[in-house]
Amino acid sequence: MQNDIIVKNWCELCDRLYDNSWRADIRRYRSNYAFRGLSDKSYGLTTSIMRRCKTHPHLEYHLLRNFSKYAEIPKPDTFFSDWRWLTLAQHHGLPTRLLDWTYSPFVAAHFATAEIDKFDRDGVIWYADYVKINKMLPNPLAEELVHVGANAFTLEMLEHALGTIKEFDTLGTDLVIFFEPPSMDARIINQFAFFSVMSSPTASLDQWLGAHPDLYGRIIIPKDLKWEIRDKLDQANITERILFPGLDGLARWLKRQYTPR
Repeated sequence: MQNDIIVKNWCELCDRLYDNSWRADIRRYRSNYAFRGLSDKSYGLTTSIMRRCKTHPHLEYHLLRNFSKYAEIPKPDTFFSDWRWLTLAQHHGLPTRLLDWTYSPFVAAHFATAEIDKFDRDGVIWYADYVKINKMLPNPLAEELVHVGANAFTLEMLEHALGTIKEFDTLGTDLVIFFEPPSMDARIINQFAFFSVMSSPTASLDQWLGAHPDLYGRIIIPKDLKWEIRDKLDQANITERILFPGLDGLARWLKRQYTPR
């Protein structure tokens, strides 16, 4: 695939994950990439709503409408926007147009190597320049970034620039936003998570990035390298116990930790 890099060892993986992280303007190593790790290199950037609802974008409205109707959460004093419902729904597993990413290259490497039953196939880490992608947006989104002086959006910024998701969709059919969710729980914080969202429930980020090859790449992790990377990530404490705090994460970590090779 275009823009693929196949790493041969742990050191090369680390080097590739931090490629182009030097920022001459601030004289610091601060990567502009978002990372997404997958256990199989054949997996694309398919959202959960595309996998579930396929070519029926109108189902997004009904999913969110019913989620907000039945969700038992403390009712906020202020208006709970579409963007907040969408983020909350994604966090709890409802099919949405959001796609999970992380600022952390090692968290992405964890998700590329966490499933032992898929160690018979190559893994992949996608990376995308979210700073350049966000700067491609039209007004009022571009103005909001400049006004705040940020590289990624927050929910408050999206609510200020775009009141609803429908307003976002009217700006064009192939727009991409990267935004940070609020720190709803330790999982969001520990995974250093943020999301991408496109201006259509059934839009394909794979196709969009394919048309912008200078904005993304893929690091391929050969199947024979997965055990080494997995063990070194475990020793660095990049595990389910940290990324999914609680008993479920603890159980997932122990199940994998004591699986014989």
